Amino acid sequence: IGDVKTLKKLDAAQLADDRFGVPTIRDVIAELEKPGRDPRPVFKTARFADGVEEITDLRPGMRLEGTVTNVTNFGAFVDVGVHQDGLVHISRLADRFVSDPREVVKVGEVVSVTVMEIDVGRRRIALSMQKNPDDAQAMQSRPDRRQTPGPRRARQNRSAGGALADAFASAQRRKR
Repeated sequence: IGDVKTLKKLDAAQLADDRFGVPTIRDVIAELEKPGRDPRPVFKTARFADGVEEITDLRPGMRLEGTVTNVTNFGAFVDVGVHQDGLVHISRLADRFVSDPREVVKVGEVVSVTVMEIDVGRRRIALSMQKNPDDAQAMQSRPDRRQTPGPRRARQNRSAGGALADAFASAQRRKR
């Protein structure tokens, strides 16, 4: 590496085989002439916080750096260095509406997150990427916000058997 005289003596045709052709060998020799230069792009890793090694070390409100490990339709999982990835729900990925998490993050990206909730028993960590997650949380839990019953709420009022079981029970009551 870096010994230009020796590298100039190499014959790319002699070194070529069925796996690596002459053009590839020439490219490798040319790169070996430039010592200390790494042709790979810069690889950035997250700087995990000192003293935060287990899920029990986390506290709500902590700002941490982490690496996105997976992106799903409902959010992104982020490694913050505690052997358990945390979830940034789609509603907390940005300070704006996000329809697809892939618009905001990608796997391998280093991001800054805030710890929102920790459930040690279930090994769940809720994270946020919003600039002011406390403000966003306060807006979501405002008492003046109108709560309209939607399909989920209506489903919760049904019996465990579902709509068909409810219809059957109703028909049985009418027979009596």
